[in-house]
Amino acid sequence: MSRLIPRLLSFLLLACALAGTARAQQPAWADRFTAGLAEIDGREGPEIGVYVRDLGTGESAGFRTDENWYFASTVKVPIAIAVLRAVERGRLTLDTPVLLRATDYVDGAGSTNRRPPGAHIAVRKLLEQMIIYSDNTASDLLIGLVGIDEVNAVVRSLVPRGFGRITRLADVRRAIYGGLDPAAERLAGRDLLALHAQPTDAARLTLFSQLVDVPAAAFRQPSLDAAFDRYYASGLNAGQLPAYGDLLAALAEGRALGPAQTRYLLGLMQKLATGRHRVGAGLPPSVVFAHKTGTQRRRICDSGIVTVERDGAPPQRLVLVACARQEPSLPRAERALQQVGTALCRSGLITKGVPDAPTCDATAGPSRRSAASQRSGR
Repeated sequence: MSRLIPRLLSFLLLACALAGTARAQQPAWADRFTAGLAEIDGREGPEIGVYVRDLGTGESAGFRTDENWYFASTVKVPIAIAVLRAVERGRLTLDTPVLLRATDYVDGAGSTNRRPPGAHIAVRKLLEQMIIYSDNTASDLLIGLVGIDEVNAVVRSLVPRGFGRITRLADVRRAIYGGLDPAAERLAGRDLLALHAQPTDAARLTLFSQLVDVPAAAFRQPSLDAAFDRYYASGLNAGQLPAYGDLLAALAEGRALGPAQTRYLLGLMQKLATGRHRVGAGLPPSVVFAHKTGTQRRRICDSGIVTVERDGAPPQRLVLVACARQEPSLPRAERALQQVGTALCRSGLITKGVPDAPTCDATAGPSRRSAASQRSGR
């Protein structure tokens, strides 16, 4: 024992020295960025998780990157990759018509729910609705084309570790309500729409009780909030932020799709119409941000590929994955992600090493996306 203690002390001293060396080698922008993230997270409001990697240098920085985060609708990017791989292989085309059945409806944004049962919708239109407007019904129709197992196989091929299983969007709803009672598996599309349309949680619980013929007093969870927490703990449609960053890097570097379909998907992501007050609103107007947002109860994300044009040099590209949780107020959660974009700018990473550049306060807000798309020729 007397010889063991000095060895332990020596090991601890060596570990501290190595940690100090590693920190000393961390680029200055990363130190400034993580300090800014800690400040954002320390304010009253949501918890945040962020991962950034410069695809040119390989330098990265993050905050809470070893934790599991719910990705919400950002899982629609790998769904799109799986569909576009099927296009590349000739299994279908962007003009292939898809039948919309009465059982296919899922609550959420987009225009697909306004189409009548029996309508045929082209794959191209479904991809646009899924990526640009985060349409859940369009997403599940596309999953039905390629199969959910194929979507998950694509993810595993690109990101072997750190990415949880993706499910159909309707199954997300059934799993959440399944925390109240297993009979939720029987909920039909029209039931999901009716539950979503209720004005309060109390009304949703009352309707759910009627739909499954189970008294609310027998529910396994005391509230919908508790049912959501149970679902989040399952690890479905979730993972570590660097894993999602690896997926985006594969897309940006042409390892996920061929050149034509890569350009097509990134073009859709540049036209995003949701979450305009998140990360992109904190970036300078000159930056092009091809991204996808996700929103669910007390969970939001905004993740994508940042491109910064350089005079006489190849553009700088980086992947950025940012999520916020445990904040009931959507505006407050979105404001925290906007501050993440500003913190990235102020770090100097996208301003040629200049910290706190004047352009970092000249954000263009929601209107910047269309202007950036026009500059990039889309």
